[in-house]
This record gives sequence, C-alpha cells and structure tokens, in this order.
Amino acid sequence: LAARFGELVGQGPAEYLRGWRMHEAAGLLRAGAGSVAEVAARVGYRSEVAFAKAFKRCLGASPRRSRELRD
Repeated sequence: LAARFGELVGQGPAEYLRGWRMHEAAGLLRAGAGSVAEVAARVGYRSEVAFAKAFKRCLGASPRRSRELRD
C-alpha cells in the first residue's frame, strides 16, 4: 500500500500526513483558532514540543512565529 501510495502521490503516507497536518495547523494558527497547544492537539499531536519541532522542520518557522505573521 505504501509503495502504491508513493507512486500515485509522489511521497510516502507519513510524509503526506505530516504535510497535511502542518498545512492545517498553519491555517488554524493564522486564524487565531486557539493556543499553539490547542492547535497541536487538533492536528493530532500529544506534545506541544514535538509539534513545534515538526512544524519548524516542515514549514521553516516556529508555530509562534507563524502566528505573529498572520496580520
């Protein structure tokens, strides 16, 4: 399944899910839809620290910095 998914989408299922989560989180942060911890939980992270690391790795900025850039 993972190989076929990669052929069709161009990335593995875990990478796709991580990207989708971060895209959703960025939108929530820009909209002011809760604290960083609340947004992390909404996109499936139990740890705010793990979420912040993944967010920065994926999008190049911290969640807090991303929120500041919303205006």
